Amino acid sequence: MAWDFETDPEFEQHLAWMREFIDSEIVPLEPILDEKIASDEWAVVKRHLQSQVKARGLWGAFLDPELGGSGVGQLKLALMSEIIGRSMVSMVIFGVQAPDSGNMELMAHGATEEQKQRWLWPNLRGDITSAFALTEPFLAGADPTVIGTTATLDGDHWIINGHKWFTTNASSADIVLVVAETNPEGRPHRHASIFVVPAGTPGMTIVRDIPTMGHPDTEYGRVGNHSEILFTDCRVPADHLIGDPGEGFQLAQQRLGGGRIHHSMRWLGQAQRSLDIMCERAVSRSSHGRRLADHQMIQDYIALSHMEIQAARLLTFQTAWKMDKFGASAVRADLGMIKAHVSKVVLGVLDRTIQVCGALGYSADLPVEGWYRTTRFGPIGDGPDELHKSVLARTILRNYQPVEGWPTEHVPSRRPAAERKWASLRTEAGLT
Repeated sequence: MAWDFETDPEFEQHLAWMREFIDSEIVPLEPILDEKIASDEWAVVKRHLQSQVKARGLWGAFLDPELGGSGVGQLKLALMSEIIGRSMVSMVIFGVQAPDSGNMELMAHGATEEQKQRWLWPNLRGDITSAFALTEPFLAGADPTVIGTTATLDGDHWIINGHKWFTTNASSADIVLVVAETNPEGRPHRHASIFVVPAGTPGMTIVRDIPTMGHPDTEYGRVGNHSEILFTDCRVPADHLIGDPGEGFQLAQQRLGGGRIHHSMRWLGQAQRSLDIMCERAVSRSSHGRRLADHQMIQDYIALSHMEIQAARLLTFQTAWKMDKFGASAVRADLGMIKAHVSKVVLGVLDRTIQVCGALGYSADLPVEGWYRTTRFGPIGDGPDELHKSVLARTILRNYQPVEGWPTEHVPSRRPAAERKWASLRTEAGLT
C-alpha cells in the first residue's frame, strides 16, 4: 500500500499563497499584536485580512461543503495547518481557531437547522465567537466521563448548576457550549448533554480569567484566556440543547478527531520557524573565534531538531492520509499518538532555540519564549499525553496473545528445539 502525500498543483498554489500571505502580512505584526488585539481597530484589520482568505476559498477549510466549509480533507488541512502554525494568530485569520473550530464541527453534526441559523453560521462567518466548557476544577480533566455540573429539565427550560474552569475564551465569547450531566443512569458515555448558553445569561458568572504560563498577567476578557465559570440556577430554554439528552459525550468526540491533526501540524509549523531562527542565529553569530554553526554541539541541536520535525511531519501526514481513506474511527489511537509525540517535539525544538540564542532567546525580543510558555500547555490540553499513550499501548497490545510457558520461547532454553529444526531443514535441503 503506497502512501502518497502529494497534492494537486492548484492546491500547491494555495499553499504558496498562504505562506507568502502569513510571512508578509501577519508575521511582521507580531511585536505589537498583543496590544493591538485589545483595540477596536483590530476588528477592522482582522476582517480585512479574513476577506482575502475568503476570496481564495480557504476559509473554514476544516468543515465539509455540506456543513458550510470548503472541505479539503485531512491531508490538505495538515499542510495548511503547518503553514498557519508559523504565526498562531493566523488561526483567526483563516477561521480555524480553537475552540470555535471544534464547536462548529460539533454543531454541524448535532444542531438542528434552526440552531445552525442562530449559532453555527454566524460562528463560521466570524460574526460571533464561542467557548467550550467541559473541564472542572475538582474532577480529573483526563476523564471527561466524570462531570459534576448538572442540568435539570424544568418545564420548557434547563437549569444548570456547576463549576467549570479553563474554558478558553469564555470571558470574551458570545456563546458558551456547556457539558452537563442530564442522565446519571447513562454513565459513563450516555449521561452528559451539551447546551448553548449565551453570554450574559443570568446564573452564568465568569469568576476570573486564570493567569497561566502563557498569559501570566491576565487581562480580563482577552481572547485566548482561560476562564473560571460558576453556574448557579442558570436557566436556558429547552431548544438550547444540542442533540438529544445523553448525546454530549458522542458529540464532543466530533470536535476532537481531526483537531489533533491540525494542532500537531500547527505545532510543527511553529517548530520549523523556531528552527529557522536557530539556524539564522548559528550562521550569524560567532563564539571563541568560530561561528556558532561550526561548533559541534550546535550542529547536534540543529540536526536533532530537523530529524525530529521531519519524522513527526511524516507521522502526522500518515495519520491524516489514513483518516481521509478509512475514517476517524480507524485512527483513534494514531490521533492520540501524534498529539503526544508532536507536543514533545515542538517543546524540544523551542528549548534548543532559546539555548542557542542565549539571552536574546530568553527575552521577549524574539517570539520563541512566548511560544514556549503557551505551547507548554500542549502535553496537558486536549487530553494529557499520558492518557493518549495509554490508549495507544492498549490498542497495540490487542494484537498479542499470551504465550504458554513464556519466556521459554525467547531464551536459550529453546536451543534443543532450534537444533531439531535445524536438523530437519538440513535433511530437506539434501545435507547429511
